[in-house]
Amino acid sequence: MRRRVFLVPTMLALGFAFLYVPILTLVVFSFNNSRLVTVWDAAHSPTLKWYVELFQNQQIIDAALLSIRVAVINACGAVVLGTLAGLVLARFGRFRGRTLLSIMTTAPLVMPEIITGLSMLLLFVALQQAAEALFGTSFNRGVTTLTIAHITFSISYVTVVVQSRFAHFDDAIEEAALDLGARPAKVFWRITLPLIMPAIVSGWLLAFTLSWDDVVISQFVAGPGSSTLPMVIFSKVRLGVSPDVNALATLMVLVVAMGVVGSAQWLQRQEKRRQREIQLAAANNSG
Repeated sequence: MRRRVFLVPTMLALGFAFLYVPILTLVVFSFNNSRLVTVWDAAHSPTLKWYVELFQNQQIIDAALLSIRVAVINACGAVVLGTLAGLVLARFGRFRGRTLLSIMTTAPLVMPEIITGLSMLLLFVALQQAAEALFGTSFNRGVTTLTIAHITFSISYVTVVVQSRFAHFDDAIEEAALDLGARPAKVFWRITLPLIMPAIVSGWLLAFTLSWDDVVISQFVAGPGSSTLPMVIFSKVRLGVSPDVNALATLMVLVVAMGVVGSAQWLQRQEKRRQREIQLAAANNSG
């Protein structure tokens, strides 16, 4: 038992070190004064010049703004469609087409990204040819096709998160509201939606992160002038890592960390508020 108690924390510490020490190293080297990203310049003090150079790079700024816009639209669209799909799969029981819907919503989770990207590319090419043949107009791959592709694979993740939340949902609360005379629409907006809101927020953040981080599918469906930030970083890394890439990665880590901490605090406050409301309702009923 003593050996086991010692082994478990040691393995856990090694695992976290393997994950986070490279990230901390990247953050430290973003302040390096040398252009060699793996050699620390001890002769000079840490500098912020790579951050200054980064914000003067118009290509990086345009790619970051494009990535944020696509990620926000993707997250909102995926949350709406994924929440509806999760609600149907969790509440509507067995119906004709349920198996097909379940397979379609979970297939992107296990499908290799290169297959998804290639299939989306072929679809957009076919649509372009059909538009030229039928209407005499054409559309080029760009922000629209990029957003549609991201929504397509993000829906699955939101559906799984929302459906798992409905699996542990207490239906008695909704039934009590209906017995008291509330209409189904009001029950959904006043009771169901607030209770599943943590799952919706989690799905939104997950869809945003997946869109922000995607490279493979974006390479297939993006057109000229629609390169996202991960695509720009990937192209810069292939030509050789420069110190401004470390600065960019550090800012991305900071943004993601702030988002995770902020969402965790918000979900914690919502859970405490819900617990207080339940205790207040129980006290009123007992009184």
